[in-house]
Amino acid sequence: GTISLVICAPFCDLGRTNYPEQFMAQRIGSLRDIVEHYDVILCDVWGVLHNGISGFPEASLALKAAREAGLTVVLITNSPRPNKGVSIQLDGLGVLREAYDRIVTSGDVTRKLIAEGPKKTFFIGADRDTPLLEGLGTELVGEDEAEIIICAGLFDDENETPDMYRDMLLRFVARGVPMICANPDLVVERGHKLIPCAGAVAALFEELGGAVRIAGKPYAPIYVAALEEARNHRGDFARERVLAIGDGMPTDVKGAISQGLELLYISAGIHARDYMTGDTTDETALDRFLENHQAAPRWWVPRLQ
Repeated sequence: GTISLVICAPFCDLGRTNYPEQFMAQRIGSLRDIVEHYDVILCDVWGVLHNGISGFPEASLALKAAREAGLTVVLITNSPRPNKGVSIQLDGLGVLREAYDRIVTSGDVTRKLIAEGPKKTFFIGADRDTPLLEGLGTELVGEDEAEIIICAGLFDDENETPDMYRDMLLRFVARGVPMICANPDLVVERGHKLIPCAGAVAALFEELGGAVRIAGKPYAPIYVAALEEARNHRGDFARERVLAIGDGMPTDVKGAISQGLELLYISAGIHARDYMTGDTTDETALDRFLENHQAAPRWWVPRLQ
């Protein structure tokens, strides 16, 4: 079996494609300051609504208020879990069900890639992520038999680093076995720690010469699916009335830019160490950080509120 949907390399520079360059990032006080400009919100989850250990109550309340003002909120996450599993996880973290209308995950759109690919699968990830494979006819096999790698994360992301997988990945590269990456994130916050994700393993695999296929952020399939869910909920809307919210530069920010969407950048997320000391933002350093990444969000705020 071949895979018909091939997405470009995980970390190519998406630049400012289709993004209105005249916009300079403007700090806002809260989401309610700008909701009048939008009909639809595509909101990141990890780093915006929770940190992997506990939810951010003000973020949930901000999205709930946006929905009450008439906006449709679709959560768009690089979680490798299908959306039902993410909804249950959010319940456990205290994220309000009233904060969103729909959820679209990288796992949801990656299942299409898996379904179209070879069945003899070597799975890299924690047991909690195996629902990604349910009902797709995959056969979990050892390294030597595998015709495809599905990477949803690290086996033990608390204690391992991607480089520990180098020798194994080199053996797969030598055999020409491709990888499907179900979570393009490089790192996520877990409490006050940064934890490596599947995207970091995929980046190493590509560096070693492997072929990687991705459908999650920043690539188009997840945005197509999220916008379709929004249309199913509210009917048609203008693309310029869509606001993306996120904290991850290689995923949320680059994805919004490549899709021509206005962006609210959450600055106290995974990149906070680049321009924040404690709770204080060095705005000059933030501007330099955004410029260095060729990113021009319309708005920014430390945490969604």
